[in-house]
Amino acid sequence: MKVIVITGASDGIGAEMARQLAHAHGSAVALVLAARNEQLLMEVAGQCEALGAQALVVPTDVTVQDQCIRLTDKAVERFGRIDALLNNAGRSAHALFEEVADLGWYEELMRINLWGSVWCTHAALPHLKASKGSIVAVSSIVGLVGVPGRTAYAATKFAMTGFFETLRMELKRAGVSVTTAYPGVVATRIRVRGFNAEGKPAGVSKLKEDDAMSVEECARLIIEGMNRREREVVMTLKAKVGRFLKLVAPGMVEDMALAAVKDDAKPH
Repeated sequence: MKVIVITGASDGIGAEMARQLAHAHGSAVALVLAARNEQLLMEVAGQCEALGAQALVVPTDVTVQDQCIRLTDKAVERFGRIDALLNNAGRSAHALFEEVADLGWYEELMRINLWGSVWCTHAALPHLKASKGSIVAVSSIVGLVGVPGRTAYAATKFAMTGFFETLRMELKRAGVSVTTAYPGVVATRIRVRGFNAEGKPAGVSKLKEDDAMSVEECARLIIEGMNRREREVVMTLKAKVGRFLKLVAPGMVEDMALAAVKDDAKPH
């Protein structure tokens, strides 16, 4: 039986990955579901169990290192091993830097997006080495190409890119794969719930979402990347082209990034 730990599993991409894994593997998979909202986690667990999987709910705030350690301990205590860790927990943010008065929420965002992934990975690493398992980091295309209004978010995601790229090299001989996923705009509420300039929930998305990828497609691509033990999963043609153009025509990429932002959220 394969044991997979998923953070940010209460809704959105994390919950959908759990359901798809349960559907694909049934009784051959045990899912350890982590997030802050226990009620939503229980609902996802019930959906996975209905598909034949085993599920363990571990309420977890990834901004607290002791809770990340507890998550690993609970998984191993129940199932005896960990075969994969999907670092999916995260929060969005959109604010022009000049409009931010208190930078405290920048630090909070870094604890959620970067340190939560680092702490969970550090706690699970001995078990992942023992199983020659897989680590997945759900970053963002903003972890490769900056977007106006996303200084805080891009900082956390660029940091994830650097950390997991280096960790991949360190773990190569140990047989542990490290896959970094770079979703673009996905049809979730992450941007609505993200920080605004005052450090409060934004309430609206500042990005154009007409061509948003479905949650189902995003989750499928991440799982495929993990199963193939790929280094990276860059999900859209626009993202792949933008990453290349950044090297040869950075000004064009900046214009593309500006075009992705709603007019009322662009720099004045």
